[in-house]
Amino acid sequence: MDSSALHEEIDSFFDSAPPLKDCAKITDKLNQFIELNSPSSGEGKRRSVVCVTSGGTTVPLEQRCVRYIDNFSSGNRGAASTEYFIKAGYAVIFLYRRGTCQPYCGSLPEDPLLECFEFVDDFDIQDVKDHCIINEKPWALCNVLSGCCGFRLLCSMEGHEHKIQSASGPLDMRLMQVPKMLSVLRTEWTPKAFCISFKLETDSKILLEKASMALKKYKMHAVVANELLTRKEEVTVVTNNGNISVHRNKTRTDSDVEDPLVELLVDRHSAYIKDSST
Repeated sequence: MDSSALHEEIDSFFDSAPPLKDCAKITDKLNQFIELNSPSSGEGKRRSVVCVTSGGTTVPLEQRCVRYIDNFSSGNRGAASTEYFIKAGYAVIFLYRRGTCQPYCGSLPEDPLLECFEFVDDFDIQDVKDHCIINEKPWALCNVLSGCCGFRLLCSMEGHEHKIQSASGPLDMRLMQVPKMLSVLRTEWTPKAFCISFKLETDSKILLEKASMALKKYKMHAVVANELLTRKEEVTVVTNNGNISVHRNKTRTDSDVEDPLVELLVDRHSAYIKDSST
């Protein structure tokens, strides 16, 4: 597909998305958050900003949704990675699907912890929210972010307007392919960003090959390759300079693979910033 056809397909996809009534408000909050963590005056501490997208994709079968197609992703990796990015000093924009895991809530009841925090005069109390802004709306992000680390996109399909009636007989669906936006994201929307994508496969024999193809096709800086059965124990970070295996620390019962994974990504991001400034 040539560039003009791809852009037309992407424009059509976004035009068909539900209108975002609070787009201006979300854009304003994003700008304020980025400005807060990258002060142009030189006062205050400048932080790198990372956008972490988290949670699976749900595809409604009707426009007024009663049924939908789903996947198993719970958002654990995105939520855990957000915690480690904050620990590493990053300011985080956490883009998640409603109902999936949120940072610092792994061992808590369903009520999101961050919604329990309130702004007060004491900086230490509001410190968590100063480091992490939570958003469920993807459409406003692309026009605002230009220096973020990780980013993925959502997918959708055409749906019936009303509930599908079971008396109509066997269900025949036509799924529409979502335009591949990662290359446009990488080269046009956020050309200065350090971009990381994730590749999940159930067949370990093709995983690294598919991850390498994604690295080259979409010009990612790194692709995190996950094999379904072992994804909580180990991942492989595929880069242009080779593949790096990352393992959970098995000597600690409270460890997870996101800890060394984020540490590696932070190192790579720091090297990228250094190289870009020389």
